[in-house]
Amino acid sequence: MKAQRKALAVRSVLFLCGLILVFGPNVRAQTEESTKTWAATSFRGVSTKQPPNADWWNSFHDEELTRLIRRGVANNLDLRLAAARVDEARAARGVAKSAFYPSVGVTTSAERLRERVPVFNPSTNTAAFHPVELNNFQLGFDSAWEIDVFGRIRNDVKAASANVRSAEENRRDVLVVLLAEIARSYSDLRGFQLRLEIAEENIRTEEDTVHLTKTRAAAGLATQLDVSRAVAELETTNAVVPSLRSAIAASIHRISVLLGQEPAALENELETSAPVPVVPPEVPVGLPSDLLKRRPDVRRADDEIAGAAANVKAARADYFPKFTLLGSAGRQATQLHDLSLSLGNFFAAGPAISLPIFTGGRIRSNVAVQNARWKQTQILYQSTVLNSLEETENALVNYSQEQERRDRLQAAVSQNQILYQSTVLNSLEETENALVNYSQEQERRDRLQAAVSQNQTALELSRELYTSGLGDFLAVLDAQRQLYGNEDLLAQSQTAVTTNLIALYKALGGGWESFPQQ
Repeated sequence: MKAQRKALAVRSVLFLCGLILVFGPNVRAQTEESTKTWAATSFRGVSTKQPPNADWWNSFHDEELTRLIRRGVANNLDLRLAAARVDEARAARGVAKSAFYPSVGVTTSAERLRERVPVFNPSTNTAAFHPVELNNFQLGFDSAWEIDVFGRIRNDVKAASANVRSAEENRRDVLVVLLAEIARSYSDLRGFQLRLEIAEENIRTEEDTVHLTKTRAAAGLATQLDVSRAVAELETTNAVVPSLRSAIAASIHRISVLLGQEPAALENELETSAPVPVVPPEVPVGLPSDLLKRRPDVRRADDEIAGAAANVKAARADYFPKFTLLGSAGRQATQLHDLSLSLGNFFAAGPAISLPIFTGGRIRSNVAVQNARWKQTQILYQSTVLNSLEETENALVNYSQEQERRDRLQAAVSQNQILYQSTVLNSLEETENALVNYSQEQERRDRLQAAVSQNQTALELSRELYTSGLGDFLAVLDAQRQLYGNEDLLAQSQTAVTTNLIALYKALGGGWESFPQQ
């Protein structure tokens, strides 16, 4: 009866220990159900009926952008570093898994021993110690195998596996950022090149205006004030060019570094201007629930929770005994050639049990550390989810509103072009009329010498031309200034629409599916 009671008590203790380990912290995040729709009721140019395309950069139909992205995925240093960390995590998981299996080793030794041994002298009936020297050669095997009764090794492997998944998701997150950075920098480059073309075209127009104004001033049909205003307008536009060229160079340098090359490596390839990538008419974005399943940073945070929970369980297993099977076998001899004989064979085998009695609070503190880390991963997961939703909502709003701004600027540019053409025609008409009037007035002046003296007539004509010429020239300058300003704003808006869509694709977390790790 006593033996049965002891066995029952042992089973009860083991059962309770197992319950403590099984009902540990949750291995997955406990989050509230995500919203089924986005905050805004509708967004322009997006659709929630389908999830986003994995290879979203193809929607721009820009071959140069596609080539740059593929080269970036192949050569980017940050991505290669993330891939190396995945390899590291996989190797660490192999180390943890090795604890499931017995370890076997070989031991060899060769020693020269000198000892003092007692020797009995029968003649004197006494014993005396005499030095004895001998050799000791040993060859054997030893093994140890821990029986994972309380799940310490099992949970270590679970934590290592979670670290592998976390490293893989980190690589995917780096890939998502890389794709967006290449596309954004490329769009910025094309936008700056477009703005430079607009500025250079306006510079040519303003140079013609300066030449025309100087010609009119030489003919007495304009004032030096008109010339100064035209030159000032030209220099203002010229001042924009250096900053645009600097921005173009910086964009090329950024793309080159993202592709793992020196900053100036792509200058010859990208210095020729090309259109800003055109956004598709409709972009599929899916639902918020799909977003949380797709974004690598959210998935990584979830895996970190699983790893932290496994570490807590592994730390709790240190409270309980460790069962190890030990064994050794070999051969020992005093002469090296005697190792071939079986006289010196030896072996040992049996279980070993170690139970911590007093560790100075080390185990308890380690469990507290792992619990604190698990709580941190829970908070980090919730923060990551909220930040991802915020980033996506902002990207949706920015993309929708920038499209409306772009359309309004296009309408403004069209009106400015019409106004500019009308103003130019009117100014030419008035100038021609003024020239004709001036010519005819000279003939009229000659015919009316009896009524008005020649100097008085010339003075009146100069005042009249000054007054009319001043008003016409200001209208031309205003029309030029408005047209250039709105054309530049339109180029910025076109670039912003594309970069906002790229930010939306980044926020949605897509793109990593197209480049699986080898």
